[in-house]
Amino acid sequence: MQLTFLGTSSMVPTKERNQTAVFLSYEGDGILFDCGEGTQRQLKIAGISLTKVNKILISHWHGDHVLGLPGLMQSLSASDYDKKLEIYGPTGTQKRIEKLFEAFVFDKRLDFSVSEVGNGLFFENSSYSLEAFQLEHGIETLGFRFIEKDKRKIIMGKIRKHGIPDGPLIGQLQQGHEIELKGQIIRPHDVSVEEKGKIIAYVTDTVLCDGCYKTAADADLLICEATYTSKLEDKSEEYGHMTAKQAGELANKANARKLVLIHFSARYKNTQEIEEDARNVFDNTICAKDFMKISL
Repeated sequence: MQLTFLGTSSMVPTKERNQTAVFLSYEGDGILFDCGEGTQRQLKIAGISLTKVNKILISHWHGDHVLGLPGLMQSLSASDYDKKLEIYGPTGTQKRIEKLFEAFVFDKRLDFSVSEVGNGLFFENSSYSLEAFQLEHGIETLGFRFIEKDKRKIIMGKIRKHGIPDGPLIGQLQQGHEIELKGQIIRPHDVSVEEKGKIIAYVTDTVLCDGCYKTAADADLLICEATYTSKLEDKSEEYGHMTAKQAGELANKANARKLVLIHFSARYKNTQEIEEDARNVFDNTICAKDFMKISL
């Protein structure tokens, strides 16, 4: 599981920071959180093939979060993309995607689906699930949760001790089933330990609200906007954003383990003041940079 921060600026990009986008690579899936202008170029610079993207989660339809979408979709349609691109977003996403194809000429049609999601679970497979919760930003806005399922880690020393051969029996134990070998019942906990799945939360472009806490609850990694410091709390509230201190308070109350700040106003030449503002209430905080990678 690896996160790559492709864009960490807010509405206006800077020389160092692109508009918002975060890429999660997990077991062959490539999940893109938002798709600001220039995202496909950021992917290339980061060494990530565009065709790795198979899910795009759109938080809301302000331009700095979606202006890279038509370019990315056009490039995928012109490539050897053999997947179905899944796009998830708030109410109105289907209509807005249709408008993209009215505004731009695509020489080759891309195979994709669009799902409008609300509160709660919207995707699940055997490895992970995805949830969304409504945020407050003046337009329909979503926070997203990636929830890895608990896994059993086989302890090979105990496997050998029980004389279990390589093959399907080990697979059955890993899936949580007991097996019988030479008249002996072997249970999963005899040869394995259960590892708790990781939770990644993504909260951007919102004031503090109930949906923030639902999205961030018990996250191993909380990615959260910090457009301004608390010195500009009035301005932050006026434009429907959070301060770095509020992001720290969210991480604290939601029992998050690590806070990564993104979506910085272009007024800040560096992020020291922003990071310190959050650290006053939540110490395990860092500010993201474009192309920063985190492995979990």
